[in-house]
Amino acid sequence: MTWETLTLLFLAGLSAGFIDAIAGGGGLISVPALLAAGLPPQIALGTNKMQSTWGTLMAVRKYARAGLVSWPQVRATAFVTFGFACLGTWTVTQVSNEVLKKVVPWLLLAVAVYVLLSPGLGRTTARARLNPAAFAWLAGGVIGFYDGFFGPGTGTFWALACVSLIGLELTRATAFTKVVNLTSNFASLFVFVASGRVNYPVAAAMIAGQLIGGRLGAHMAIKHGAGFIRLVFILVVFAMVAKLFWDQVQAN
Repeated sequence: MTWETLTLLFLAGLSAGFIDAIAGGGGLISVPALLAAGLPPQIALGTNKMQSTWGTLMAVRKYARAGLVSWPQVRATAFVTFGFACLGTWTVTQVSNEVLKKVVPWLLLAVAVYVLLSPGLGRTTARARLNPAAFAWLAGGVIGFYDGFFGPGTGTFWALACVSLIGLELTRATAFTKVVNLTSNFASLFVFVASGRVNYPVAAAMIAGQLIGGRLGAHMAIKHGAGFIRLVFILVVFAMVAKLFWDQVQAN
């Protein structure tokens, strides 16, 4: 791996960390960059989990220091998410995820349209529709498994779940999302490391970028609030949908 390639991967990590800290979807940048650098798909996925974990950790630290993370509220969901993300990552090593590749773009498109047509969504705290235990098992189980098994749009699904099911304002929902996303990243990373699917020199270059990008992105989200997050959220989701649909066209 040349220094030029490692420098480009550093910049990809920085960009991905910035986007991830605000609205999720940094994998749109980091995974294609890893594949373009010549890493086999399984190694690219494992290395991506390694580098994204550190960017998410930096974002969590920033949100926590701003007082936006309620640890008692997120604790149960994080535990459930960890277990189901491990299960999802193990499952993806055993079976194909082709069906999800076809379904997920439509789910993300529905989420983007819903957010676009709901301008007040997440601007203020709303009434919770699920109690904490029910939310932990439903969202932690479903989204945690999904993140371990496939992944694209995980942050989007978490943010929408936090806003619509437990009534969080969008800035606090984003902070909650970063904590549970970090949990599922750790779970998946554990499985990838155990199976030898991480390129450590490449991960180190991208981690350096992720640490900077994650801090900057979280700072921007905290400073500009729900309106800014919503704008980036919609742009990222539509970009993700376009990317996933394009992948399907190329595959056919």
